[in-house]
Amino acid sequence: MPHGLPSNIRVAFILRVALASLAVIATVLIVSAVIKHSLVQTMLTEEAAHYWDLYATSPAQPPPNTHDLRGYLVPRGESELSLPEELRGLPPGTHTVGREQVLVDDRAAGRLYLVWLGTQAERLFFWSGALPLLLCLAALYGASYITYRFFHRLVSPVSWLARQVAQWDPREPDTSALAPDRLPKDVQGEARQLAEALHGLSQRVATQVARERDFTRDASHELRTPLTVIRVASDMALAGDLPPRAVRSLQRIQRSSREMEAVIDAFLILAREADVEPQREAFDLAEIVLDEAESARDLLIGKPVDLNVVCNAKPRLHAPPRVMHVVVSNLLRNACSYTDEGRIQVTVDSDQLVVRDSGIGMSDDAMLRAFEPFYRADESRQHSTGLGLSIVHRLCQRFGWKVELESVLGQGTTATVRFAP
Repeated sequence: MPHGLPSNIRVAFILRVALASLAVIATVLIVSAVIKHSLVQTMLTEEAAHYWDLYATSPAQPPPNTHDLRGYLVPRGESELSLPEELRGLPPGTHTVGREQVLVDDRAAGRLYLVWLGTQAERLFFWSGALPLLLCLAALYGASYITYRFFHRLVSPVSWLARQVAQWDPREPDTSALAPDRLPKDVQGEARQLAEALHGLSQRVATQVARERDFTRDASHELRTPLTVIRVASDMALAGDLPPRAVRSLQRIQRSSREMEAVIDAFLILAREADVEPQREAFDLAEIVLDEAESARDLLIGKPVDLNVVCNAKPRLHAPPRVMHVVVSNLLRNACSYTDEGRIQVTVDSDQLVVRDSGIGMSDDAMLRAFEPFYRADESRQHSTGLGLSIVHRLCQRFGWKVELESVLGQGTTATVRFAP
């Protein structure tokens, strides 16, 4: 996890220390500069006052000349040529000449020049600024490191849990590392409770997945057996001499059994993992549409509704044919259920299938929920379960097709299935 929680905390602490360091450095430098300037100015002023006191006692008193200070006296009325060139012409007050601080003090007896040497000023700056700065930075870094180690110790169990979960295979997650007896010693408190909860949850999920797989397999086998019996029995019955009405009934039974087999196949495909490729074959879309349209006409008996099929092309698709049976069947059943009069037209083009009806239509809110399971645009139609469009949508997603709806309330609905090239 290169961008996990520990890395984020590390970056946050580095930024915090960097910003704090800049603030400390700026503050100490400003304070040191102020101290340096005010302290030197005060020392020069006091030294000048002390000299003038001595001068008042003995005019022969020479100007200060020490390791840190140089003094020059120009008696009143005499020339400044005796001064160093950089001091000539300076008015009374405090000045900065190069790296040196200069005080020019004008009295009745003359003008006193006191020069605080730059090297000594730099040494004063170091002791009053650089050393406190280093101490502040050392304290800041030490406190930050201790705080970082504390937070790192707090989040490391959570990071370890995240790494373990990220390594799980969604189909068969290995949760043995989260077993209570295998947890690291530093995983304690809430982190241990979370790990144990994840371990229990993963076991329940694994059990549920296995149960669903077993149910899917067993249901497929058990449902196919009676359907096979129905189909064989109807075939045998059709082989005899039967009246036309009985023949039509048996044909409807056969058609319904084929539809049930197609539904079972579709549900099995939806129940499998997405990377498990179902068996595909080439088929003629128009043949499936015509077959399902014939079945759908039984739903329109007694309704003033015409069902027409227009085949502008005869595309061949490569997919499980029974899946397409389920898609077309649900679209037609949905159109028949919500159309009380008018017409239903099915159009087959080279790259799409369009089912257009003149039924009750849907509002904008209903359109947003049309693909939700168990949602019905008209609750009064009890024969509708609200699963048809949901199943169509899931099957189309499974095979890379795109289903779209257009509807106007009171005027009808158009369902379009676009096939991937």
